[in-house]
Amino acid sequence: MDFDYFRGNESNSANNNRQNLLSSGWRPFHRDFDLGYFWQIICHDTQELGQKSINLASYYADALARKEYAWWANILNLASDYTRGEWQKFWNYITPEPLMPDHRYKDVLSTETPLVQFVSRNSIPIDYVLNLLQEITVLRVLKLLGRPDIITQYYSERDFYFPVEKFVSWERLDVINTVYAYWSKHDIWLQIDPYDRGRRQYTLMAQQLAPFINKATYDLAVMLSGYQNRVGKVHSQFLIRSFPQEIQSFTDSVQQAVLNQNQLAVVVHGEPGTGKTAWTQAVAKEILVPLGYVIFILDHDAIANFVPPTYLERICIIINEADNLAQDRSSEVAQYNNKTEHILALLDGTLYQSVIDEMGIQIQQRLVILMTCNTTERLDPAMLRKGRVDLMCEFTQRFV
Repeated sequence: MDFDYFRGNESNSANNNRQNLLSSGWRPFHRDFDLGYFWQIICHDTQELGQKSINLASYYADALARKEYAWWANILNLASDYTRGEWQKFWNYITPEPLMPDHRYKDVLSTETPLVQFVSRNSIPIDYVLNLLQEITVLRVLKLLGRPDIITQYYSERDFYFPVEKFVSWERLDVINTVYAYWSKHDIWLQIDPYDRGRRQYTLMAQQLAPFINKATYDLAVMLSGYQNRVGKVHSQFLIRSFPQEIQSFTDSVQQAVLNQNQLAVVVHGEPGTGKTAWTQAVAKEILVPLGYVIFILDHDAIANFVPPTYLERICIIINEADNLAQDRSSEVAQYNNKTEHILALLDGTLYQSVIDEMGIQIQQRLVILMTCNTTERLDPAMLRKGRVDLMCEFTQRFV
């Protein structure tokens, strides 16, 4: 095996990448002398500073005193890669490093982009849609942040920076190695890691990222129902004021409870055509979305695999046809699925609050669950137990 050939190819590849960085706008980063930083080294690391200074002087003395070369050749030797490299090491020691993210930040949100969707007959792409929501959130946060104060990249033993005044978009930024960007006003860092086939990992790090996430997820809704999974906005065909007066009065009670409670569960029941599903959509659009709730519409198999994303502060879950999902566990049909237990766990809050992550965004979530059913008779009795369902209403008038 010709190792020199591989080393040559590797060197050529590094040179090409370096040229690509320079041609795409990146510039070598030169570390500036900081008197305060240097004074700290003098005060607290005097011995190491002295040793490194002696070593540097020794390198220069050796370069100037070689007997086999003429005096002028020895002077030229001072500019050689060998001697310059030693000076660069000393300069890097006495100057502060480029700003780097503080990985102790408690709020961390990552996404891979662009996402690849895998769909088969045996799998429902719930994870893909939830990942898509996370991707949309991160990219929207970046749009809200705008142009950063610094953009840096380390490659081939050199630091590079991208002039922020020339920054256009993250998609057009040439990323060969890990890229860091920083917004000093908000104390937020972005880390970009390149993957194969043009894919990237975006990671946001901050002391407080929740306000930006709330703005980024405003007016978003997610449908998880078989192969109809999608991220978009809530569509409501009817306004709340178009419903019968008793339903409007009930809606007022729901709205007040939303404002007063961190967790709320509502069940509306009635014959088909009485407007139950239309009402949940109207409540979501007119009441919950303006308050910053992200709407999740769950159906069928989605309920058994759904866990509310922990980075969202306000979540509304709409479960249609709950009497077909949360059936009485004493019935024979209910023995073949675990949807009832899952819905009960959502109502209790135990599913996603029983274990708190050590890492990542931790916020006090507000949860609203809206459920519709044709009849409450098939619901598991535990569903209607006090403390799980807060408000109930029967829809009796034909609406749709």
